[in-house]
Amino acid sequence: MIRLGVNIDHVATVRNARGGTHPDPVDAALLAAQHGADGITAHLREDRRHIRDEDMIRLRRELTVPLNFEMAATDEMVAMACELRPHACCLVPERREEVTTEGGLDVLGQQADLQARIARLREAGIRVSLFIDPVPAQIEASARVGGQVVELHTGAYAHDPEDAEFRRLYEGALAAETHGLELHAGHGLTFDNVGRVAGLPGLRELNIGHFLIGEAILVGLPGAISRMKREIATGAVFRAVER
Repeated sequence: MIRLGVNIDHVATVRNARGGTHPDPVDAALLAAQHGADGITAHLREDRRHIRDEDMIRLRRELTVPLNFEMAATDEMVAMACELRPHACCLVPERREEVTTEGGLDVLGQQADLQARIARLREAGIRVSLFIDPVPAQIEASARVGGQVVELHTGAYAHDPEDAEFRRLYEGALAAETHGLELHAGHGLTFDNVGRVAGLPGLRELNIGHFLIGEAILVGLPGAISRMKREIATGAVFRAVER
């Protein structure tokens, strides 16, 4: 059973375009949970371009499904996470000028800092995931610094769904298993490309946001979630039979 985490960042993007409180990302999160989301992801960026501090506080207070706090690996964010104590944190790279997260975290290049920050998060009872490219050396480093989960960046595959990109994801999945890490994946996934990713060996969770929120404008959030869960289930079964 592959869990679906729904990222509600871009509900906040629409709200912030006009100011005020509508649409409310917390209401969207509660609706998503009511209609099949197994968890909610929200990325509190340094520049607060979509999700805001008060959104995170309300999400932590009101959700009955797990909250995944997506964040940069900075002292500010670690301190906030330790105060909120969400179910999980996913550490991601972050640059102010990027439109969206453009690649995986360089765990190899910042092992000492990451190890210290991950230790603080784990001491607070928070499960720690690292959002990384499907590179075996980065996966090995993720285990070394104390990560419990790796979330493979599927963006390259989503933009170029050829066998070579899928093979990188597949090898990343095998490396995660080798190093005892739970496997998640996400970024750029749609109804059309999620099935193959759902068949990755050992995959436990997919986190999907922009596409689902976009579809929700056309068909509603419950309908978008329902179809995505069907596509995930079909892909997972197909790959299991194929193997």
